[in-house]
Amino acid sequence: EVQLVESGGGVVQPGGSLRLSCVASGFTFSIFEMSWFRQAPGKEPEWVSAVNPGGNSRYSNSVRGRFFMSRENAKNSVYLQMYNLTPEDAGLYYCARGTGAPRGQGTQVTVSS
Repeated sequence: EVQLVESGGGVVQPGGSLRLSCVASGFTFSIFEMSWFRQAPGKEPEWVSAVNPGGNSRYSNSVRGRFFMSRENAKNSVYLQMYNLTPEDAGLYYCARGTGAPRGQGTQVTVSS
């Protein structure tokens, strides 16, 4: 059974930083591209970033230069380091295998002063 478990969310002030983690199990992690998505209340899910099996990452325009995604195949994990957070970055962040499925339950990020 494929499982993806996110952690690391929380409440942070504007300009702050957070590091999200996602641990995967139930499949051969090292051969799959992994992605992060986010969903704000009342909005459609938004793709945030992806990292390919070789470790090369790409980002949406809205987070490029502030968010950095990485993977650690030995730990079946991906990470999302987020800097200079704004209220527009708030939402439920979840990781996914490939382009969106399956996905985890997510971890909540709140950006508020």
